[in-house]
Amino acid sequence: MSTNLPGEDVGADQLPLVQAESVASHESVRATDQVDAALDEAARVAAQLGPTGRPMPVLPEPVALTEHGPAHVIAMCNQKGGVGKTTSTINLGAALAEQGRHVLLVDFDPQGALSVGLGVNPHELDRTVYNLLMEREVSADDVLLKTNVPGLDLLPSNIDLSAAEVQLVGEVAREQTLGRVLGPVLPDYDYVIIDCQPSLGLLTVNALTAADSVIIPLECEFFALRGVALLMDTILKVQDRLNPQLELQGILATMYDARTNHGREVLARVVEAFGERVFHTVINRTVRFPETTVVGEPITTYASSSAGAAAYRQLAKEVLAR
Repeated sequence: MSTNLPGEDVGADQLPLVQAESVASHESVRATDQVDAALDEAARVAAQLGPTGRPMPVLPEPVALTEHGPAHVIAMCNQKGGVGKTTSTINLGAALAEQGRHVLLVDFDPQGALSVGLGVNPHELDRTVYNLLMEREVSADDVLLKTNVPGLDLLPSNIDLSAAEVQLVGEVAREQTLGRVLGPVLPDYDYVIIDCQPSLGLLTVNALTAADSVIIPLECEFFALRGVALLMDTILKVQDRLNPQLELQGILATMYDARTNHGREVLARVVEAFGERVFHTVINRTVRFPETTVVGEPITTYASSSAGAAAYRQLAKEVLAR
């Protein structure tokens, strides 16, 4: 193709070639702009991705309630110990109470860790959940304790509860015992959260039978992941035989450390297996949580501005949104 010097006119025979070059130039610029826009969008989305690798949702601010009840019952359940069940029960309950919800926490573990975590000495209790289960003349109001968090109440437990699992074996409709004794107080609360013991025995089955939904706290560690299949099998059996309304509300990743490849890989596998049933909120490891157990109060009051408190407030919004 000939090139015209400055000042020379373009011949008629050259005009189509010049127009073609102009169109090609514009198309190239447009393609470049599209690529740049796509890269900018990818960068924007990546910046908004949460620790689960999914875009963080914009959660609405919870609306204030003009009346309370009946309660939605949540079982905090995992047969593996040390995965953050009790910590999550306390702090989710406290975060929901901050949002104006009336919350009842049920300590359904003979170790009484939930009671200790709220400043109660289990060994000094005259009546506990055990008495509520086994003595018909005892009501929930006889056992119930107020906590230092407004709107947050507790049904405490101690080692006596370990005897209930044996004694309930001979009872008629033994799996419905907890649901029966909780029934009278459900109209007074918006949420009841049951802290289950680390097993799949009769007490845990009672909790699942009484519950509307299950939250599974899952430590971001390989051995914790292995046990989820067995727990899901138990949940399906309870759904099939005892509580058809039971739903898996979500899987909560706890004790997460983004600095380790292992933690990131386990979390990615959980999201791959359970998808949207995994909460967007992830609870990171922090020394604040053991400190709250010592002082006997939730992290939302002990370290209100900490990352742990913010995480459980985010989780409360997710629970309310779901």
